Amino acid sequence: MADVEGNRSGAGKRSGGVAHGYREERGWMPWLVPLVLAACVAVFVVEMYVNNCPSRSQAYGSCSARFLHRFSFQPVRENPLLGPSASTLEKLGALQWSKVVHQHQAWRLVTCIWLHAGLIHLLANMLCLLFVGVRLEQQFGFVRIGIIYLLSGLGGAVLSALLLRNGISVGASGALFGLLGAMVSELIINWTIYSNRVAALLTLVVIIAINLGIGLFPHVDNFAHIGGFSSGFLLGFVLLIRPQFGWMEHEDLPFPAQILSKYKAYQYILWVIALLLLVAGFVVGLVMLFTGVNGNDHCHWCHYLNCVPTSRWVCES
Repeated sequence: MADVEGNRSGAGKRSGGVAHGYREERGWMPWLVPLVLAACVAVFVVEMYVNNCPSRSQAYGSCSARFLHRFSFQPVRENPLLGPSASTLEKLGALQWSKVVHQHQAWRLVTCIWLHAGLIHLLANMLCLLFVGVRLEQQFGFVRIGIIYLLSGLGGAVLSALLLRNGISVGASGALFGLLGAMVSELIINWTIYSNRVAALLTLVVIIAINLGIGLFPHVDNFAHIGGFSSGFLLGFVLLIRPQFGWMEHEDLPFPAQILSKYKAYQYILWVIALLLLVAGFVVGLVMLFTGVNGNDHCHWCHYLNCVPTSRWVCES
């Protein structure tokens, strides 16, 4: 992500990928992202404590990392991500369509964001959270980043529930993909103030590709990734818009050279379109979900994006 840097006076220099002359904005001390990370790690410890692999009869072999005793992982053939069983995840709040719709457990749309299918899943997500979330919170503050994180996680959960009827889904990946999507839209809507756009986009592509690959393992689905990315992408247009180049210094300029509008016309247009699509998407998605609509009836190829069964593990759906 291109940083916004400058000197105190607003006299610019080309630094950190920001266009010459763009005044430094207020920096924020990140605390929300580290708090989310700590919460996810704590929840995973609880998962493994509740799972208690040695006390279970195993159909797929012996527990992995048995030296951890109660905290040992399920057999690799059952869960190659080194984590608990599907039943444990379901017990602790994993997303499951039937429980959300028929048993009115809508809270699973939120709790599933804090659960992880395994140690590998957790580490990948937390590294991504640190790499992306801290920098975003430093630039835009905890309020906007917190809103994007939670609403993107919810958006991913809604799409997942619509398309993953028989399996379960867990993970912060939807929320993280929302942050990545917000980075992309922030780059687009503030296009004129950045100079290292290509490097930023390449970084995003690599992170997205890694997480899409992890989405092919059991208990983790790419429906949440897509829903989270789409939500975050739209939220980025709405919440991360910056004033156009030169606005910060317009009061110091003579009247003929002053910029009269804080944002460019295309920024206003993108903001309105994104807000309308965001509201419409959530309303339609939630209505479809709670009226029992099967998303697979409208997307016959979507199952190819989910867990890929192999001889080394089994898929729940």
